[in-house]
Amino acid sequence: MTLNCAVLDDYQDVALSMADWSALEGSVEVRSYREHFGSEEEVAAAVGDCEILVVMRERTPFPASLLDRLPRLRLLITSGMRNASIDLGAAARNGVTVCGTASNSEPPAELTWALILGLARHVVTESAALRDGGPWQSTIGADLHGRTLALLGLGKIGAKVAAVGRAFGMDVVAWSHNLTEERAAEHGVRRAGSLGELLEAGDFVSVHLQLGERTRGLIGAGELKRMRRTACLVNTSRAAIVDQEALVLALREGWIAGAGADVFEEEPLPAGHPLRTAPNFLGLPHLGYVTRRNYEGYFGEAVEDIAAYLAGSPVRTLAVPD
Repeated sequence: MTLNCAVLDDYQDVALSMADWSALEGSVEVRSYREHFGSEEEVAAAVGDCEILVVMRERTPFPASLLDRLPRLRLLITSGMRNASIDLGAAARNGVTVCGTASNSEPPAELTWALILGLARHVVTESAALRDGGPWQSTIGADLHGRTLALLGLGKIGAKVAAVGRAFGMDVVAWSHNLTEERAAEHGVRRAGSLGELLEAGDFVSVHLQLGERTRGLIGAGELKRMRRTACLVNTSRAAIVDQEALVLALREGWIAGAGADVFEEEPLPAGHPLRTAPNFLGLPHLGYVTRRNYEGYFGEAVEDIAAYLAGSPVRTLAVPD
């Protein structure tokens, strides 16, 4: 019997060309969907015939209510080894095996610097003016050398961002709930004593925390007001760590000089979302992990996950949390 497999949210229509799916010929029929399904009803209608699904990060959530709508589903594969939008307990109760893939931390760290540099040197404004025949040199850039880079989180990605900041000659300070003096020192970084101390010190504040109970809404109006009016906030982690309404207000009222983000609470970002027109906002459509090397890894290992599952020995399984 041939099983049906669908790849969801394949925005660039590249999933089937980024890996060799021929190893599954005769056993699995694979199709991909470029469009995003905005409701559980749409997802169930499109892929209800599938035993296998491959999902990209958290583009489409899989809560219990959706998993209950997919009685044929047996294998769910996510890019990366962590996906907070999949209810692993509900998957287990429904007899669904959840597997992941490797994911490289360099691409989101690199994109963080694209946002920081874009904000510091007003790259979009100046490039648009050059193309459109606007004024020659209309902005004055902010220096990085000698300024303070404040990192919320010093994990794999945060540590890579810190190394580049030091190379630019920046003073790097970091904070998280669990950050120790030893880890900060290991990466040549000062440890802030509190979140407020970090925010007050930073010329550029960059978010690199996991989303959880302690970090959801961590940066609200009060925290944004503690930042310097000349400072910029960058978020390439998870949108819900920063209160989105407060961020729009901070930009419109000039609490901070600017903000950059690659993550949004609703993706794709609705056409009328206020961040689209917020002043001094540099937004990208969640490109942090979207590189050829990552995609080849995601889809190549998805093929391996499917083959291993069919052989009765699933690999890279995601365990149900305690």
